[in-house]
Amino acid sequence: MEKPKFTPSALTSSRGALHMAQILVCVVTFVVGYIWGHPSHTYWIYSMVVWGLCPVISLVITIVEMFLIHKLILVFCMDWDDFTTGMAMMSSLCMFSCTVICANFYICWKCIWGWMITILSAVCCVLYCVEMFKDKCDAARSATYVAVLPGFIKILQAFVGCIILISLIGYVGKPALLWCIVAYAIPLPLTLLIIITNILTKLRKCLPFNIDCFSMIFLFISVLLYVSAAILWPIYSFRGNPRPKDCPGNSCVWSIQFVVAFMTYVNLGLYIIDLVFTCCGICGFKRSE
Repeated sequence: MEKPKFTPSALTSSRGALHMAQILVCVVTFVVGYIWGHPSHTYWIYSMVVWGLCPVISLVITIVEMFLIHKLILVFCMDWDDFTTGMAMMSSLCMFSCTVICANFYICWKCIWGWMITILSAVCCVLYCVEMFKDKCDAARSATYVAVLPGFIKILQAFVGCIILISLIGYVGKPALLWCIVAYAIPLPLTLLIIITNILTKLRKCLPFNIDCFSMIFLFISVLLYVSAAILWPIYSFRGNPRPKDCPGNSCVWSIQFVVAFMTYVNLGLYIIDLVFTCCGICGFKRSE
């Protein structure tokens, strides 16, 4: 087992340079967003968190690899290559969503700050996508869970769940829509728990229950919850509430409610695919024995 030691090659390699570029552009994006000081809408708060958190993750990964700490991590708890590829995937998705949000909500012909923040966010997205594709195409890197289809599906589920939660609006005084919020909120932390336990292989072995069996039960419950939300949210959001004639995408409650409805069906499809593939034990999905 190698002892931690400083390796400058972690910074001078193409991977290290890519991480430095990610950190630099993300920090600039965060600073520009902070200076702009846009009103605290949930979409804006989400974007600021992403622009602040992603460079921190890249910095931690760089420091770990620079001192070869990942060699110790590999021995004691998890597959480092799989983890970093998963972080690149999630960062790419989050940066893409931030870019779309900025382009839709904060950009106009005379909005220089809006154009600037959107372009910077797009550059961040490209940088993380480059890392993701480089990792996926590198045959020397291992792929045990997050970097293969079962883990990627889980990441998509968590990502779509986050987008739904930050888009919730117009539910006050409507018990059916409050139930939908519960249906959206329950699967998300459990999805993250399953991802973490599959990354931390030592933790998975120490659990007092079969994680594959737990995943099967969780998927079945998640499908039922999302089916109820897929029925109730459109009915109680749009019944007797047609799209207004003047409904700009950046300030229209109806449009945001439509985003929630659309993402509900997307995540329902992802959970159904996950459940069917897990039951059949195909494409790398593990069936509970």
